[in-house]
Amino acid sequence: MRATHRTSLTFSYESESVATAVAAAVRVEAGEIEGGRTRASVERDGEAVRVTVTAADLTALRAGANTWTTLVAVAERGHDAGRTHADLSK
Repeated sequence: MRATHRTSLTFSYESESVATAVAAAVRVEAGEIEGGRTRASVERDGEAVRVTVTAADLTALRAGANTWTTLVAVAERGHDAGRTHADLSK
């Protein structure tokens, strides 16, 4: 793939532990869903998670950004559900 387009999506959280959990949940997907037209990387810096998507064309970039935004949203909901369950178990 000759990547000519790139975007970085940054998600900020209330703590490093939340950012760590979200990053860990989505990082495993970076190598699994890449295709011939897109690639992604996931990094955590303190309370922020950054997903960088590179793509061969703008259509692939949009699709990749949408995919990663959805994956992060699912990881956030999973983390929130786990926290709620832990709170109810007390």
